[in-house]
Amino acid sequence: MAAPANHNHQHVHLNKRAVVTTVVYVDVQGHTIQGPDATSTAAIASSIVETTSTSSTPTPTSTSTQADSTQAASTQAASSTQAASSAPQSTETSSSSGSSSGSGGISGDLGNFVDPTEKFEDGVYDCDTLPTGQGVIAIDWLSNLNGGFSSIMNENGDTSSTCQDGYYCSYACQAGMSKTQWPSEQPSSGISVGGLYCKNGKLYKSNSNSDYLCEWGTQNANFVSEISKDVAICRTDYPGSENMNIPTLLSAGGTAPVSVVDSSTYYTWKGGKTSTQYYVNNAGVSVEDGCIWGTDGSGVGNWAPVVLGAGTTDGNTYLSLIPNPNNEEQPNYNIKIVAADGGSVIGDCKYENGQYNGSGSDGCTVTLTSGSAKFVFY
Repeated sequence: MAAPANHNHQHVHLNKRAVVTTVVYVDVQGHTIQGPDATSTAAIASSIVETTSTSSTPTPTSTSTQADSTQAASTQAASSTQAASSAPQSTETSSSSGSSSGSGGISGDLGNFVDPTEKFEDGVYDCDTLPTGQGVIAIDWLSNLNGGFSSIMNENGDTSSTCQDGYYCSYACQAGMSKTQWPSEQPSSGISVGGLYCKNGKLYKSNSNSDYLCEWGTQNANFVSEISKDVAICRTDYPGSENMNIPTLLSAGGTAPVSVVDSSTYYTWKGGKTSTQYYVNNAGVSVEDGCIWGTDGSGVGNWAPVVLGAGTTDGNTYLSLIPNPNNEEQPNYNIKIVAADGGSVIGDCKYENGQYNGSGSDGCTVTLTSGSAKFVFY
């Protein structure tokens, strides 16, 4: 099987500088195509800019340049642009089996921010089925994968439908948690691999620094619904294939924790810090139909209308709303990022009536300096 498209995430630390972020789009043949530029002229005291590229080749094509800014350092902002491939290279399709299998289904078996207690044992579990529980959930609606894994790939970028010797078998954690397993030595080609390693038919940790397969992120952001339909919010599987099949189901009128990774301690790509990325489907699309690699014009998965970003570094949390250049259709909800529970948020960020605030099209980012915040769907 061909390797799925890989989205290389890289964060650049900035100090009192304006940011010009150029995103280069590359099709599956490696040809450069025109993409939008996003420019922020606001001064940045301490923030992150993420640039993301999607390509059939492993070399990242996004670049960031910095220009001096004379605006006051008390104004803080960040600008983010996410590019997604218009020609998917993997064939994830949905079925009706969906979110019912595994310990607790996709909601998991742990209460919010309750730590796992049972250490994972190397060489005990067969490679053909993902051991669920302790925060690990099964992704069982993908017709091209077996055993509940979220992606299966080796260091050459080859993929497989089954977890087999020599492959890293990635997995999903329940909402608010992140996987802990990836090898410290990543392929020199520039692709990323993550998950449990299959050897002699048994599963082994690829990161001995953690005894558990899932961990909670920073406990300071939640999804909140004020609408009457469920929303499938689909995180990219990273490090790994970066297919957007890690599910968070935001039920109508409900809440769910955001997986906010600490970028200072989480996975780094060539020294660059990474954050959480979500593709947000229209309200009413199921997890089984939405948390997949979509097809051209489908409006789901990598064609979902909105992308969210979340990450913590140096004591600040950065939360973003980003338009998906693959889909110019308006989502069937509004969304805003606001402070909660006495939290302190710098900046204003919302999507309402077809426009993002600010320029109206480039997306927006806020800085959470204390307390907590929420993504409100309304």
